[in-house]
Amino acid sequence: MSYDVAAVRKDFPILGREVHGKPLAFLDSAASAQKPRAVVEAMSDLYLRHYANVHRGVYQLSLEATEMLEAVRDRVAAFLGAADRREIVFVRNATEALNLLAYSYGRHHLEAGDEVLVTHMEHHSNFVPWQVLCEERGARLRVAPIDDRGVLILEEFEKLLSPRTKIAAFAHVSNVLGTVNPVRELSRLCRERGVPTVIDGAQAVPHQRVDVGAIGCDFYTFSGHKLFGPTGVGVLWGRAELLEEMPPFLTGGSMIESVTIQGTTFAGIPQRFEAGTPDVGCIVGLGAAIDYVEGLGLDAIAAYERDLLTYAEAQLATVPGLRTLGTASHKAAVISLVMDDVHPHDLGTILDREGVAVRTGHHCAQPLMDRFGVPATARASLALYNDESDVDALVRALHVAREVFAG
Repeated sequence: MSYDVAAVRKDFPILGREVHGKPLAFLDSAASAQKPRAVVEAMSDLYLRHYANVHRGVYQLSLEATEMLEAVRDRVAAFLGAADRREIVFVRNATEALNLLAYSYGRHHLEAGDEVLVTHMEHHSNFVPWQVLCEERGARLRVAPIDDRGVLILEEFEKLLSPRTKIAAFAHVSNVLGTVNPVRELSRLCRERGVPTVIDGAQAVPHQRVDVGAIGCDFYTFSGHKLFGPTGVGVLWGRAELLEEMPPFLTGGSMIESVTIQGTTFAGIPQRFEAGTPDVGCIVGLGAAIDYVEGLGLDAIAAYERDLLTYAEAQLATVPGLRTLGTASHKAAVISLVMDDVHPHDLGTILDREGVAVRTGHHCAQPLMDRFGVPATARASLALYNDESDVDALVRALHVAREVFAG
């Protein structure tokens, strides 16, 4: 069955609105994706019919809300190919998950003289926590280089793995370049040397099937809001044996086994890392988002987006003075644009007046910007609801901008 993008677009009411009198072309899903009606309705149903605090109540509403939350844990485990539902920890976003790993796992495994290996294409969320940790522990942050296409140089990554490497952290997909990293191969290289791996999967899960068992990594993180779910919920997956050895990141309610004046013992996983009342509504929304993308079929989504990216690249080539950062042969539908003699923020403003929403700035990847010698880019990111009309609107708007700044 062919992918019916027209039907998909009807599931996202916001795509029918106008901006500055022009039809909205939303091309900023890499920052935060729009939400299908099914996600909004699932959250509304919880709040209107089932809401109560979870895990502690013996009354019906609490039992219903708890069952709905825990059903999503099972859903996420299946979505990621996790071997054990206890390996799924709910957090606020991928940033919190990565900080949790840096401060809970990292602090207890990193000593002076040790090293943490990252890549030059990391989002700040998978760079700064490790940098701060290394400064705190007297360790060294090593950065694996990329080539001019935005492709990780595998041989250099392997060379940087040493007996001092205690953690390797890398993106599954670059949020700026769209580069899809060979995460299975990277995980294999690390596993052979006994180096635990942390993968930032925020830009991968909306666009392709992810199986943490097949990848062979140790930790995997993502944010719900990029997966067409709500803001305020994310996921940390970790191997059970590693999570069980980690101390809590936050302490308080819901994550204890017992508390006395003399001391506290902590709950098992995943509750040990879920202090306080969780955002039940957002977790339920995340479950609905997973149901939605799996209903469309992740393989079908990936194939459709590949074709749309090919179309976009061909159309963008018609715009004078425009170049793209990130030309890897294996990339997701993320396009970072630089126009000669035009600052990306000015370019973004012109595009907005034409109804085209793109992200401008350094995209929380300043080391990567430095690598390519630019202060910022205008990033257009495609998703399962975009079509050729959105690409055409982008290209028309870029031609308008070219004329404005040329004149």
